[in-house]
Amino acid sequence: MSSKDVWKRDEIDSPCINVCVVHPVERICTGCLRSIDEISRWSRMTPEERAEITASLPERAPRLAKRRGGRAARLLR
Repeated sequence: MSSKDVWKRDEIDSPCINVCVVHPVERICTGCLRSIDEISRWSRMTPEERAEITASLPERAPRLAKRRGGRAARLLR
């Protein structure tokens, strides 16, 4: 085992992309799509918990695609 291997982990990496803004309605991060609770507990989660959350992230994306304002909202009036 080399010294570089010490820093390798068999863990699921965080999906964080350093765009940390919580959507005011959906209450999930617009960057990684995790909830505040998931973000804060990530380092203490089991690999199974992380895998479950990571697998659920793609289905959360449409929740942020809904626009409430802008041109689309004006056209509905």
